[in-house]
Amino acid sequence: MIKVGIVGGTGYTGVELLRLLAAHPQVQLTAITSRKEDGMPVADMFPSLRGHVSLAFSTPEKAKLNECDVVFFATPHGVAMAQARELLAAGVKVIDLAADFRLKDTAEFEKWYGMPHSCPDILGEAVYGLPEINREAIRQARIIGLPGCYPTSMQLGFAPLLAQGKPLVNESTLIADCKSGVSGAGRKAEVHTLLAEAADNFKAYGVKGHRHLPETVQGLQAIAGRKVGLTFVPHLVPMIRGIHSTLYATLLPEARNTDFQALYENYFEGEKFVDVMPAGSHPETRSVRASNKLRIALHRPGGGDLLVILVVEDNLVKGAAGQGVQCMNIIFGLDETTGLMHIPVLP
Repeated sequence: MIKVGIVGGTGYTGVELLRLLAAHPQVQLTAITSRKEDGMPVADMFPSLRGHVSLAFSTPEKAKLNECDVVFFATPHGVAMAQARELLAAGVKVIDLAADFRLKDTAEFEKWYGMPHSCPDILGEAVYGLPEINREAIRQARIIGLPGCYPTSMQLGFAPLLAQGKPLVNESTLIADCKSGVSGAGRKAEVHTLLAEAADNFKAYGVKGHRHLPETVQGLQAIAGRKVGLTFVPHLVPMIRGIHSTLYATLLPEARNTDFQALYENYFEGEKFVDVMPAGSHPETRSVRASNKLRIALHRPGGGDLLVILVVEDNLVKGAAGQGVQCMNIIFGLDETTGLMHIPVLP
């Protein structure tokens, strides 16, 4: 059994980790930390876990995280890098759901997250936890920086186009028009996520620049092996969970006769958590709710030179906790789907 600890289990990604790991056949939940809720049974805070999780929250000092096989950080940015060195020295694998180990350029990290990076040496060995792209590197990793929820949808949506030997689209003018439910903002109390603010409303934000932009460009350029230009506009929509990303790419003249449906189906062949739907489909966020599945559909309006890629995912599962469990499975040599084959919830 894999002994698992979770640092910061009181937020939405923390409870999602608990939901997934409590039912994982190869996991022993060993510790979950919260300084504020020290001593409180987890099921008292999250009644959905009654009968499934018997742990109580504890401070990191009491939790004996060094005795775990892997520790997940479902914490604000900056927490994982403060504790990673000690855990790695004890032989513990680290999977961070925040941004501490995503951006390879420390100056970029400091620019977008407003804090210095305290362990650039560890950042240098961290593996970006997008299994469909970095599976082999994840197998050998000691520390994983999980992608953000928006970047997961954008990178997997554009990947088949960029992974070819020669450009198929104008790679300097990629556009991502993305929408997220309010759980993407976390469980903390903020005015813009209050019911009276977010309900019956739809708005863009971060148009000047969003912290997920440099992460996504870094990933897309690694896939392409060349420079990529991206315009990314996120939106907040009045739903609890889910991401819908509409991606746009302009075809190059020499690529007009490419069978893009076949290109995507071949690229993702065998991937259990990426579903390339029939051409012309319109995937809905509810079709992936509470699952680790990401669905993609392709459109070419009027048969013209604009390729439209629709991508949906659950921001808390494939966009966060589920992807973390997927990486854990790879690291420990388990079947990648173990504990993750949940059927999406309808209605």
